Amino acid sequence: MKTYTYTHPSLIQTTEDIEIYDEQGMVVAIFHRVYDNKLKKLLDNYFDYRYFLKYKVKSTTGEQTFSCKKMIRRGKVWFEAFDIRNQKNYIISYENWRIGVPELFINSGDLHMKIDKEMDDWSLFYVEEKVVAKWKAVYDETKDRFTMVIEIDEESPIQSVDFFAAIGQATLFIGT
Repeated sequence: MKTYTYTHPSLIQTTEDIEIYDEQGMVVAIFHRVYDNKLKKLLDNYFDYRYFLKYKVKSTTGEQTFSCKKMIRRGKVWFEAFDIRNQKNYIISYENWRIGVPELFINSGDLHMKIDKEMDDWSLFYVEEKVVAKWKAVYDETKDRFTMVIEIDEESPIQSVDFFAAIGQATLFIGT
């Protein structure tokens, strides 16, 4: 299992670069929240910073590698993610989101993944009933920061930390 960590300020609206580290402490990717313009950022304040939600991930050389964006149309909420390296689109949708804790599903045609979202424990990513990855956020009161951990199983069809970090930030850390 590969393990990655990063820390995030408690302010969900931050647009600062967040570095993701591997087990050896090396930076493997960098991500940040993006606002397309100042008006969207201003309006997002009104919606508790949960309406205009977009993350971009880049490599250590600065090349953009992945993006994830919240979409809202006609009362429906979903996320669209795009793997730039592989030119692959993913749709992350909620099932049963109006009744209790929603189930999240990631689809790309050939990939069907389910996420069991947990607030105080590991959120699990499943493919065919097998856990292929985990994501967890732990709040540190003294530093006013969250420490996130991503674990990716060797048998996961997706080995990209970019994928799990962007989707984890958008759907699990901030959510609807």
